[in-house]
Amino acid sequence: MKTFMLITGSGPLMILTSHSSIEDPLILEKLAIKGIEKFIAYEVPYDLAKLRYGGHFNVVANDLHESDDLRVLDYNGERTFKLFSFAELGTPVLHEASGSTVSAVA
Repeated sequence: MKTFMLITGSGPLMILTSHSSIEDPLILEKLAIKGIEKFIAYEVPYDLAKLRYGGHFNVVANDLHESDDLRVLDYNGERTFKLFSFAELGTPVLHEASGSTVSAVA
């Protein structure tokens, strides 16, 4: 599983996915269905997210009622920003609905 912080028009959120990349067309399609067509994504180290979210992480990761491979770990952008510093995040990936995805250079 991979963990990503998405910065969207409505604010940050943290997601879990079994896709190996946020640029995978299948996850982009699933995000678009949820109304997320433009975002900045940062990969968050899986073990770090698991440590910071504690038991809630395990509940979301093991939710047997969820049938797809995209799970929202946290809708609360303020909490997400407080739990992780930018120094702990991966290289940002910029995505727009036009189909363009770019890895940003820091």
